[in-house]
Amino acid sequence: MTINLKKLLPHVIIVLLFITASLIYFYPVLQGKTIYQSDIVQYTGMAKEQNDFRKKEKEEPYWTNRAFGGMPTYQLGANYPNNFVKKIDKLIRFLPRPADYLFLYLLSFYILLLVLKVDYKLAFLGSLAFGFSTYLIIILGVGHNAKAHAIGYFPLVLAGILLTFQKKYVWGFLLTTLAMALEIGANHFQMTYYLMLLVLVLGIVYLVDAYKKKELPHFFKTTGILVIAVFLGIIVNASNLLATQEYVKWSTRSKSELTFNPDGSPKEPSTGLDREYITQYSYGIGESLNLFVPRLFGGGNSENLGEDSNIYKFLRNQGVPVSQAKDFSENVPTYWGNQPIVAAPAYIGAVIIFLFVLGLFLVKGRIKWWLLGGVILSLLLSWGKNLGFLTNFMIDYFPMYNKFRAVSSIQVILELCVPVLAVFSLMRLLNDFERKEEKLKALKYTTIITAGLCVLLFLFKGTFSFDGVNDEYYRQAMGPQLVEIIKMDRMSVYNQDLFRSLIYVLLSAGIIWFYLKGKLKERYLIIAFAALIIFDLVGVNKRYVNKEDFVQSRIMERPFTPNTADKEILKDNSYFRVFDPSEGLNGARTSYFHNSIGGYHAAKPKRLQELYEYQIAKNNMGVLNMLNIKYIIQQNEQGQYAANNPYANGNAWFVEKIIAVNSANEEMKALDSLNTTSEAVINTNSFNIDRQNFIKDSLASIKLTSYKPNLLKYKSSNHNEGLAVFSEMYYPHGWKATIDGKEAGILRVNYSLRGLQIPAGTHEIEFRFEPRVVQTGSLISLMGTIVFLLLLAGGIFYEFKYKKTSSSKL
Repeated sequence: MTINLKKLLPHVIIVLLFITASLIYFYPVLQGKTIYQSDIVQYTGMAKEQNDFRKKEKEEPYWTNRAFGGMPTYQLGANYPNNFVKKIDKLIRFLPRPADYLFLYLLSFYILLLVLKVDYKLAFLGSLAFGFSTYLIIILGVGHNAKAHAIGYFPLVLAGILLTFQKKYVWGFLLTTLAMALEIGANHFQMTYYLMLLVLVLGIVYLVDAYKKKELPHFFKTTGILVIAVFLGIIVNASNLLATQEYVKWSTRSKSELTFNPDGSPKEPSTGLDREYITQYSYGIGESLNLFVPRLFGGGNSENLGEDSNIYKFLRNQGVPVSQAKDFSENVPTYWGNQPIVAAPAYIGAVIIFLFVLGLFLVKGRIKWWLLGGVILSLLLSWGKNLGFLTNFMIDYFPMYNKFRAVSSIQVILELCVPVLAVFSLMRLLNDFERKEEKLKALKYTTIITAGLCVLLFLFKGTFSFDGVNDEYYRQAMGPQLVEIIKMDRMSVYNQDLFRSLIYVLLSAGIIWFYLKGKLKERYLIIAFAALIIFDLVGVNKRYVNKEDFVQSRIMERPFTPNTADKEILKDNSYFRVFDPSEGLNGARTSYFHNSIGGYHAAKPKRLQELYEYQIAKNNMGVLNMLNIKYIIQQNEQGQYAANNPYANGNAWFVEKIIAVNSANEEMKALDSLNTTSEAVINTNSFNIDRQNFIKDSLASIKLTSYKPNLLKYKSSNHNEGLAVFSEMYYPHGWKATIDGKEAGILRVNYSLRGLQIPAGTHEIEFRFEPRVVQTGSLISLMGTIVFLLLLAGGIFYEFKYKKTSSSKL
């Protein structure tokens, strides 16, 4: 086998350029700094105990008690045996974060375009358009690393699929297998699910095309190969997938057994997330124009408008000090769409949108139809409750659609499809076989549509209210005049960015016109568009993710500083939990320092969430006591302080009476008035117990003698047989209890805790977390990896030995 270095050299140079571009955009990483990502800060709090245990014990705990009263670490970055996919991923993402994700965007998209037979120069240009798409940069700024990770492998998966459809079965199979393994290993199943929707659209278009061309045997052969490839990609990730599947059934992503709401009203039946929760982040129909004009709806929730803004001048005229006026002008609530929180607009680029529209006229065949289908599907689904009939249909009838929230994020599909079609429009433009008259006609229509849209939006801006969802708050807090000034600034950025997009449209049209008239050479056209794309996208991206977002690495490694309350609590070396009502269940700061019932996660433990909504939120101290909340963080004029709760039940205790119920509803309602120190409620439809009353003498005791997150040891002493309640979350998989070395059945008591029937006398009790799902999954992963390596070796042998032999015989 010989390697054509001349053909390889351009690709090597381009990969080096990708590395350079990634490091230049995130250049503070070269100074040893780290981007401050809010979600990663929360993750650091959640995973503190797990990471400390791993460092000390040199093993995985697979359980943490720091968050939500206790939960598996499967979705907190757990390491699994035989996870070779993770090692390959690290080889690809070798740059410092977040430059590694930007590099992945660029490289993966470049490979996709090469598979689509795009010239390397245009593939380079297209990769810049995809990699610097504003949404993909923004998610790196806020710390949605798993999402960015999964999106980064989208193009690689598509490349494998398309390569297989090109009848390159061996390489297509191997690339699809590897890409799917990496995609699933990224561990953001919502993004992978959206990718599969795009693949479904692609499959339908290719099926219709195969039927028309009478190539159905090829289509079904390819489909069969791809099914095997996807299956193998799943198999090598068996540990994570099986563990996640197990946990999901215990999380808020699963069906609740309760049939009433916290206020007592009937609960809408659901097998997944609540409908309102799913559609909370629904993209506005008009707001979709942000793809073309970045701040048409104000941009992010707060924008830095500086001292030239109307609001700054107004505040100074009102006598507001310079520092306060400047601070407000740097955080103006410009966003006036309907979503609760928007970090930045999902801007694709005026240049790329222009080329996309041009592609609708110039590009023919199935490539256009599956890309256009993907764009339309993702756009319609991103509207969520604003296009209720479609969203409700998907929630009710489409498998697993109700497991995911923030439907607006499905726009990642169009953010992939639009640049691909834009690049293909340039391909057709540069193709000498296409007639110049048709190209000029397409250019005219494209310019009329895109430039005309800018003009129409300017002319009809008076029909918009520019009212924000939080304006009433500012109106009451600071007066109606301030809100009117803010609306003036909203209109100002509306006009600025509308004019900005119009300029880019006219520049794009001008470049193409000069090229078609023979006044601009091809290479200069490519250079000009590369420059336009960079200036367009980076110019917007820098508004939201820039050097100011970087901090010293130690700040991200230790993002939380103990306050007075934390320092006081840390003096107590016993085992207990802490509750911060101001944090509730949506913050991991407390988890960084203490065992907590709060946390930060997209899939919280369902029963703990329900305990919070139905009991803790109603100030049921009995439930806090049974969760062993020894300290409650309170606030006074001096700041936060730790209020000691002397009524916390402790780590474990014996009860005298069992309240037997027959349903989850009865379990929850029983907690309303349950005396948790002497009573326990058990659902006898799920757990059997041979008696309901126990004798509890004053000397009976049960104490925690040794603690590790995955191993808890107790010593009990009781003259009588008793039922002990443990202030640990009941999880039906992996936990094993032993009494004097003999396995004992764990009961679920008080809706969410563990219980054990303990014989009379003195006993040693252990709870050990040994998840079988990890052992089983690791074995399956190992077998899948071996199969893949054998197929890879076989494929290489076939391609370079068998084919060489065949060609020598000709």
